[in-house]
Amino acid sequence: MRLSIIGTCGPIAIVVALLAGLAAGGAAAQKTATGPAGWNRDGAATYLDQRMNAWSARGKKLRTGQGQATCVSCHTALPYALARPSLRRAMHVRTPTPEEVRLLEDVVRRVDTYETHQPYYDSDDRKTVESRGTEAVLNALILASAAAERGQHDPAEPTRRAFHRLWETQRSDGAWDWLDFGLEPLESADAAYYGATLAAMAVGTVPASALGQSAEAAAGTKRLRAYLTERYASQNVFNRVSALLASTRWKDLLTRTQRETLIAEVRRAQQDDGGWSLHAMGGWRWSTTGWRAWRTSPPGTLDAALLAKSDGYATGLVVYTLRSAGLPVDDSAVAGGLRWLRAHQQDVQAGDRTYQAWRSHSLNRNREHGGDGGESWRRLFMSDAATAYAVLALVASE
Repeated sequence: MRLSIIGTCGPIAIVVALLAGLAAGGAAAQKTATGPAGWNRDGAATYLDQRMNAWSARGKKLRTGQGQATCVSCHTALPYALARPSLRRAMHVRTPTPEEVRLLEDVVRRVDTYETHQPYYDSDDRKTVESRGTEAVLNALILASAAAERGQHDPAEPTRRAFHRLWETQRSDGAWDWLDFGLEPLESADAAYYGATLAAMAVGTVPASALGQSAEAAAGTKRLRAYLTERYASQNVFNRVSALLASTRWKDLLTRTQRETLIAEVRRAQQDDGGWSLHAMGGWRWSTTGWRAWRTSPPGTLDAALLAKSDGYATGLVVYTLRSAGLPVDDSAVAGGLRWLRAHQQDVQAGDRTYQAWRSHSLNRNREHGGDGGESWRRLFMSDAATAYAVLALVASE
């Protein structure tokens, strides 16, 4: 069955075509409980699906066409879009989950209504511009990844339209205006570079020949490459690892020396237990380009002892990146990271249910101990990303 998002059908046809096989896919998923390498695939899948459902229900609703769509979050929705298809394949399930279908359908409707839909944030002109740039990048990457996952070499009109929007909203310096709330690592002044690495991943996922050799795309990719390479040396470790991951799809984005130097630095940052700490991948500045640009400390209190420990987001991201960069599973850094990941899938309480997931914690507020962030559903946002990248790392190493 073809995923019609890559074909020529409209959004409604996409959902109808995909839903036809969901029951069979769900039945197949029940046959695979625990992966052969000592981690619970079903538990990870259930966590990711339920958290995507929670985001769809509670995330910001945006006017889109005649209805609404939920905004795409960097902490939950994007990692889900990247990781869930890989986990399905590892579980021998070909049919997309209902959550995948809903996310893709929302993205297609957003792409179809670019000129009229409600931006992610529109409280002022600055946030509107940031929203348009951020969404252009996220939509292009999600649709490019969906096309690649289905093995389609002739992207459909929504994907082409998403890339046109990508180049249309690109700044003259090669990056995109990125949502900036002074929140690390995904919504800060520093995160514009991270956003550009996501755009590079999209570019590297769909060959230029498949999208057409337009002057717009040629100029856009040239500007993007220049932005990433010229600013690479000044970035923190998190941003440079993101650039390395992008370079595994967009060949020659980084030089051999840059890749080898970063890998050596990542090895040195590995902790004694085999994992990595997201907090240690800074420095973090929590500064913004707006009225709070003076901020040099997090907006809330932090648990320094907790953040110093290895976590699932950093470890999953690093191991997945190293594997994507060609390091073998028996490489000492990769092997140590994999041992950490297999040992740290844990029971996570969300509402009245317990799930199997990997934890990461907010770099901005202490949400874990009744602090200023509280014990709300938001305390798991970083764990959503952690679980997705842990899954990507483990699946890539089997």
